[in-house]
Amino acid sequence: MVKILLIDRCIYSRKGMKELISKDNQFSISETDNLLVAREKIIQWQPDMVIADFSGFSDTLHSISQLSAIYSACEKSTRLMVMQNGKHPLIEQYCRKWETAESVSKAMPLKELRELTEYIIASRPPCRFRQQAITPLLTLREERVLTLWTDATSNEMIARTMGISTKTVYTYKRNIRMKLGADNRFSLFLTPSMTAI
Repeated sequence: MVKILLIDRCIYSRKGMKELISKDNQFSISETDNLLVAREKIIQWQPDMVIADFSGFSDTLHSISQLSAIYSACEKSTRLMVMQNGKHPLIEQYCRKWETAESVSKAMPLKELRELTEYIIASRPPCRFRQQAITPLLTLREERVLTLWTDATSNEMIARTMGISTKTVYTYKRNIRMKLGADNRFSLFLTPSMTAI
């Protein structure tokens, strides 16, 4: 079964794409609205194709090079289709630099989009040989804490949900900040415009 990962900030776009692509159940589809989680999913789940709309992340990217995590995780064995919603010159320029396989407009008719997706998957058979082993940046537990943290879950609730102490939650958060290069506990959630203040 072909595995596809959808990366988009808009839940309606993700649900629509999932519905469009999975009509005949020939695809296994996962989705996320978080670039950090997306990188980890690419590394661990190893999808055959990633469909991403980076334009939804344009206001929250601290640096355009944050997209490199997605590109480097995909390598040559995972096909990447970037969907553009509007004009974002920095994102378009960055995608051209990485020679994205396909870059399409979100305004493309649905039938054409499905046909293009099927064509991309059929055109190049997956190559699962990886020249270098990529180790996940975050552990599975850290990934779970990050997911709960981004959902604004309190430390006490995270501790209860995961069956750990509150002190351990603080330790996980510190390790996450260190691994992701965050200066403080708020910088992961600030947009570039907020950091200028």
